[in-house]
Order: sequence, then structure tokens, then C-alpha cells
Amino acid sequence: MLFLQDLGFLFLTSFGDPGIIPRNTKPPEPSSDDDDLCKTTSFDWANGKTGTLRLPRIKEVKLETGETVQVKFCETCLLYRSPRASHCSICNNCVQRFDHHCPWVGQCIGARNYSFFICFISSSTALCIYVFTCSWVNILRQRTSFWTAISRDILSVILILYCFIVVWFVGGLTVFHFYLISTNQTTYESFRYRYDRKENPFNKGILSNFRQVLFSKISPSLINLRAWTSEDDTGLSVIDGDSETGSKNFDVEMGVPKLLQKIDFDGFDNKPSNSKNQDFHDQTKFGIA
Repeated sequence: MLFLQDLGFLFLTSFGDPGIIPRNTKPPEPSSDDDDLCKTTSFDWANGKTGTLRLPRIKEVKLETGETVQVKFCETCLLYRSPRASHCSICNNCVQRFDHHCPWVGQCIGARNYSFFICFISSSTALCIYVFTCSWVNILRQRTSFWTAISRDILSVILILYCFIVVWFVGGLTVFHFYLISTNQTTYESFRYRYDRKENPFNKGILSNFRQVLFSKISPSLINLRAWTSEDDTGLSVIDGDSETGSKNFDVEMGVPKLLQKIDFDGFDNKPSNSKNQDFHDQTKFGIA
């Protein structure tokens, strides 16, 4: 039962939406408050125009508690990330409350699957301890000498060694994440020493932090996997360029689809459909016929 429970949490962590923020096809319109910010960077390339759009790289937003935090503009997704969100370089998506990208489960750990991830590593630790204990009991209950019992039960010895090694990794990871939950931090924030020099605005106390992370309702997914896509979402949409030059540029973030990149356009035959008549005409022209 413990193994099935651990396997179930693994599937929920790996195949669930971690909290991906849908990207925009066009950059947002600048607001009047953006002109008052001093930390600005020109993103004129974002819509193919020069001197018409100026977006700040960093904006300040207010939390429900009344405190102000800074959010960054994502050049890939063309949006302002929500607080505690970050762009995963492996998945190439902005994820809500981004914790880290776990290579062992092949998925980002974010707002929507973090609780499943905690249950997965906790049940894995419990499973290692259980197998380790049962293997020792299986050896010690034999009414022979210790070395004779080991030689007769090699499988238990292998399980003891395996669980002893694995429990240090998965158990240490579990303890570390319980520390992060108690302080209401993410792995990304902890490794960047985000709250070493300033107070964590999300810390509400140990009990409230555990209640918020583990027992709060999971927010609905922002991605509609059954939605119909338009032709503009194929990555071939052209954005109007400068009105004076009339030039047009492809969206550098969308790029050309991989399917079109593999096509050898030079190999296409440009002859008309009536190829036999065209061949006869060419042969007559050069005096071959």
C-alpha cells in the first residue's frame, strides 16, 4: 500500500500542470504608471516597432497583505510574471510559485503540484525506512548465526544497502523542503538568498505556512488543453514593422516551426504540371529533338 501510494503521488507530480502561465502572442500595452519607474529597459523589438513601445523590465505590485513586491517582464512569454513566478529554462514556460525543475520526475515543481511533490518524497522516505527495517527483521529473526543468516538471505542485504544509501538523499530532501515550508520559501528563492537581507513578505508563521502550502485548495489550471488554436498560434504570424519602411519581421520568440525547418525548399521542382510538354519544348529549344 505504501508503494502504491508513493507511485500515485509520483504520477500526480509528473503528469499534472505545475502552474504554467499562458504566454502572450503580443506584448502588453504600457500603462501610465510605467513612466514613473526608473528601472526601465526598451523592448521596442517586442512588436517590431521603433520608438513606439517602451516597457519597464521591473514593475511593483501590491500583495493582499498590503506589501509591495517587484515582478519582472518575461521576454519569452511577453508578460509580467506574477509574484514568485519564474521562467523555467528547461520547460520554457513561466510557472506560478516556481520552486525548481526536478529532473527525477521530469517536471517543474510549482504552485499546483508542490503538495504532491512533498507527499511523494515523504512517502519515498517512509518506504525506504520501512523496507530497511523489515529487511533487518527478516535477517535477525533467523535462528542461526548472524553471518550464516546474511549468506542465506542476500536479497535482504541488498535491500538494506540500497535503502541506506537512498534514504540519505530522499530523506535529506524531505527535511530541506519541510524547512522551506516552515519559512514559506521556495528552492529558487532559497538558493538565491532572496530573503537574507530583507523580510519575507510571504511568511505567515509556521502553522499558517504549512496550512497554506499543504492544505490549501489547488487553484484551477490556466491552460485549456481542449481549446481550439487559431492560425496565428502556428508561429508564422508576421508583426507589422515600421510604417515608414514598410518592413515586416517574424516574431523572434515564436520562430519558425521545426517541421518547416526540415523542409529542403531547394529540392522542389519548379516545372509546371504538364512536365512532358515542357520537356519537349526545352529539347526543341536547345536542338536536342
